[in-house]
Amino acid sequence: MNLALAFVLFSGGAPRSGDAWFGRDKMLHFAASAVAQSVAYSLFHRDARYAVAIERASLVTLSLGVGKELYDWRHPARHQASWRDLAWDGVGGGAATIMLHQTAR
Repeated sequence: MNLALAFVLFSGGAPRSGDAWFGRDKMLHFAASAVAQSVAYSLFHRDARYAVAIERASLVTLSLGVGKELYDWRHPARHQASWRDLAWDGVGGGAATIMLHQTAR
């Protein structure tokens, strides 16, 4: 994806109370999940074949995303839990998985 297009789509957006589909917060969820997926895969791939490493990395990424939303749910004065944040976590982890699949072969 073109970096300029990504910046335009994700940098603006509605305030957090509106929980828009696009915005800085969603970009951060996407990026954090992509990084978590990549780092976890790198650590697991040292001792396991591709399919096992990707599966374990996906579980780590999912756990981090769900854990963050549970934290937000338990501390509503500071943060709001969001299904849309989880969706962007999934998209970020999925994008990293596709990239890893293309480069790991």
